[in-house]
Amino acid sequence: MAVRTALVCETQVPLVRGGAELLVQQLVEELRRRGVATDKVSVPFKWYPKNEILPHAAAWRLLDLSESNGRPIDLIIATKFPTYFARHPRKVCWLVHQHRAAYELCGTEYSDFGNEEVDVGLRDRLMALDEEMLGECRGLYTISRTVSARLQTYNGLASTPLYHPPLLAPRLVPGPSGNYVLSVARLEKNKRVDLAVRAMAHLPAHLKMIVVGDGSHRSFIERAAHDAGTMDRLTFAGAVEEDSLVDLYRNCLALVYVPYDEDYGLATLEAFLAGKPVITARDSGGTLEFVQDGINGFITEPQPDAIAAAVARVDSDRALAASLGAAGRELASGISWDHVIDRLLSHG
Repeated sequence: MAVRTALVCETQVPLVRGGAELLVQQLVEELRRRGVATDKVSVPFKWYPKNEILPHAAAWRLLDLSESNGRPIDLIIATKFPTYFARHPRKVCWLVHQHRAAYELCGTEYSDFGNEEVDVGLRDRLMALDEEMLGECRGLYTISRTVSARLQTYNGLASTPLYHPPLLAPRLVPGPSGNYVLSVARLEKNKRVDLAVRAMAHLPAHLKMIVVGDGSHRSFIERAAHDAGTMDRLTFAGAVEEDSLVDLYRNCLALVYVPYDEDYGLATLEAFLAGKPVITARDSGGTLEFVQDGINGFITEPQPDAIAAAVARVDSDRALAASLGAAGRELASGISWDHVIDRLLSHG
């Protein structure tokens, strides 16, 4: 059947806006552009203390989204945990990620799940519920091969990655290579912006860094910069307007983006579309699906001196920087919404 009405389900963390929120915004707009009457369904989510997780998942399970005000809803599209708990006979999932602390982050410094009996029990319960709820979906997709690999590893579920372009894609154009590198990421622990600011201590004084983004880890990153002696070469820009971000991409030397096991990494594609090379790390997850070492950027060890060495290469050879950036732009320009929408609507 042709899909005439659809709902996109969003987990909402109040006062937080990042890549997942932008994805939902774009998806709603793209569906409407194709003539599908679409709206967004948001439910606030709180994951701490951990005994809040299951009640918030249950809130989604209580939702019957099969119709609204007497009008049938042809399709719902779930995104992050626990949106796929919602009830609908034609449910598809385009998975951003599950509750990562209970999955691949468990046992790392980025998770609050340990080996205590209560944590193990909750983790097992979450995995079992995920398998059941995701198993209800008519179509199971993810935003990257990285997320698909997690689903296969932990839940034994096969899925298909669907890549999407950034919101800023139509506005990003190449410009001159300036004397600053850019960091664009939420200032949270797993984004590891502290590695980028520490790298500046190993680079010549003419290079600066502009840090775009905000978050709960900002004070830690500022302390890291103070300790490394690089604070005077950093600008913490916070959350910037789109016009400013477009200009920052256009005029930077490179993007330094070294998160831990990122789901996708929209900043990677944004930098590429602006014709800039991307420096990322070997354990940065989704960014490695786009960054090719020595072709459109550099893949380094997640250490400040290794990151600095990669920055130094593009700083000392601006022709190389331009060549890497051009290759990145060619790759990113081939990613569009058409394939994503076609696959999601095929399950109506």
